[in-house]
Amino acid sequence: MPQTVKGVIARSKDADLEVVDIVVPDPGPGEAVVKVHTCGVCHTDLHYKQGGINDEFPFLLGHEAAGVVEAVGEGVTEVAPGDFVILNWRAVCGQCRACQKGKPWYCFATHNAKQKMTLTDGTELSPALGIGAFIEKTLVAAGQCTKVDPEADAAAVGLLGCGVMAGFGAAVNTGGVGMGDSVAVIGCGGVGNAAIAGAQLAGATTIVAVDIDDEKLDAARRFGATHTVNSSKTDPVEAIKGATGGFGADVVVEAVGRPETYEQAFYARDLAGTVVLVGVPTPDKQVTLPMIEIFGRGGALKSSWYGDCLPSRDFPMLVDLYRQGRFDLDAFVTEKIGLGDVEKAFEKMERGEVLRSVVVL
Repeated sequence: MPQTVKGVIARSKDADLEVVDIVVPDPGPGEAVVKVHTCGVCHTDLHYKQGGINDEFPFLLGHEAAGVVEAVGEGVTEVAPGDFVILNWRAVCGQCRACQKGKPWYCFATHNAKQKMTLTDGTELSPALGIGAFIEKTLVAAGQCTKVDPEADAAAVGLLGCGVMAGFGAAVNTGGVGMGDSVAVIGCGGVGNAAIAGAQLAGATTIVAVDIDDEKLDAARRFGATHTVNSSKTDPVEAIKGATGGFGADVVVEAVGRPETYEQAFYARDLAGTVVLVGVPTPDKQVTLPMIEIFGRGGALKSSWYGDCLPSRDFPMLVDLYRQGRFDLDAFVTEKIGLGDVEKAFEKMERGEVLRSVVVL
């Protein structure tokens, strides 16, 4: 039977968030109902609220989550009731041209639950990133559930569902950071600090953190930065070159998504170095670079989609590293809050006061 549970919605653009009753249907073929334990408050959810993603209101917000599978539909073999899972928004299809090429982390046909969760009056909801996890129970495609070690703390490992995986993967998967590399990360929020932590774990010897907030730079040092640069006071390009023998970094991760910081990343890399864009720009942002510089510097300009992760491969591995004390996911959790506190968490996020607020249900 369908269940009625509490969840957080954005009814219209920039409207105050509401905690309302939501109807969750029984899982159909290929679907699962997950009892949500935790869900991080990610900037993407704020973009949904502000109408920056699309206008398919009302939105059921939340997507960076962990919980336990309660029920599965016909044909589901990936998970079973009782499994502890991290939710992901890349349920690979296994059949598209990317999957057929052996690159499922680029899957071009990822899928979500076919049924819709609704308000009690029947109004269909649009779940954020196909998940919608600021809710007691959510309906997802079974492929969006990745089984991991049930002994792991849900508040910490749930962050792999989006921000931490995006940052870690930008450095390690997309950027290919390896032993002895030099790395610069521009923007030291949750995503940027995850890139720093990933670079350290991969063996980078020089890691330069760039931000305009000294508190964020202090946090970056705790995650593994060897040098910090406050770019409101110091030219970050020159500072990065100064920390890398005058050459620039092998890999520069741009975790802001603005033209000016992307340009800094471009000029702060070494010859044949790599720039990785993981910061999400708004549709109006544009960047202009001299083509002779693009040609003459060589290397690569890359975008990182969800850290180019494959959840079935990366989530269990990173949870194992966390359980071994080698990847400090706990350090990303600034505070634990309730469903009714998401609006305040957005405000704290915009003021730069938190790495992650985590809703605990």
